Amino acid sequence: MPRRDLRKAVKPKRARGAVDAARYREGFLRYLASERQMSTNTVAAYGRDLRRLFVWLDGRRLANLRAADLADYPAWLADGGLAPTSVARHVASLKVFFRWLLLEGEINENQAALVASQKLWRRVPKVLSPAEVDRLLAAPVAGEPLWRRDRATLELLYATGARVSEVCTMQLADVRLAERQCLCHGKGDKQRVAPLGEKARLAIEAYLEWERPKLAARRDPASGALLLSSRGRGLSRERVWELIKKSAAAAGVTKKVSPHSLRHSFATHLLAGGADIRHVQELLGHASIATTQLYTHVDASKLKRVHNDFHPRA
Repeated sequence: MPRRDLRKAVKPKRARGAVDAARYREGFLRYLASERQMSTNTVAAYGRDLRRLFVWLDGRRLANLRAADLADYPAWLADGGLAPTSVARHVASLKVFFRWLLLEGEINENQAALVASQKLWRRVPKVLSPAEVDRLLAAPVAGEPLWRRDRATLELLYATGARVSEVCTMQLADVRLAERQCLCHGKGDKQRVAPLGEKARLAIEAYLEWERPKLAARRDPASGALLLSSRGRGLSRERVWELIKKSAAAAGVTKKVSPHSLRHSFATHLLAGGADIRHVQELLGHASIATTQLYTHVDASKLKRVHNDFHPRA
């Protein structure tokens, strides 16, 4: 066979490092989903972290890495512009990945266990005042495209304290307006029932009557999601972020806001009003009350009132 034909007949081989990376990634993510029973979003997050890890490895063999080598990884992430919280998450992903490698017999020692975890300051969350929340929720007005859906989305976020992912994945069957409650699918596929206030119920009811049927008809088969996009698909997290930004600007809210701002405000306003912290923990779907306790430090004005009212030398 002529030389040029031989070159065409032989397929180029992929680099060994690329083959190993793909194999490790597929096996690890399969382990997280099937054996660790992690949610789809969590598995996807580990997959993104692993891709960045293999960029840093640049073909180096995992079995040859020492703790001193792995200790350079957090600095490389930080130099790439990642925030401290993101660096900490990547290091946590690294540790889980190396534990799996040891379990599978791919390495003989878990050198990642010697890498120090990233210590972070607990940041007090930014919250909106009740007046700011009222203006934000009222921002979508009649005449705007899909204003009923947008108002229902905002009311649902604040009424339940749900995460944006929980609101976007909520199904039509998860909402029971007659009982004024809905079902939230949280982290680790844990479920909790969240009550709906009257204003949220009315906003969702108006959306279901006037807008959702038209949106659902744009897709065959129709989506079962509660909140639909203009094309009839389930509403995306990105679209909710855009809605929050747009509504904050229209409401004259100058604070930096996100969908999580309404979750923070929900918890803070409940505690400031005298709600029991255990009840707030259940409503937020926190596994540990230590996470919920962060909100007890937010409302400094209430602490000042208590101090002035009851301290003998106030």
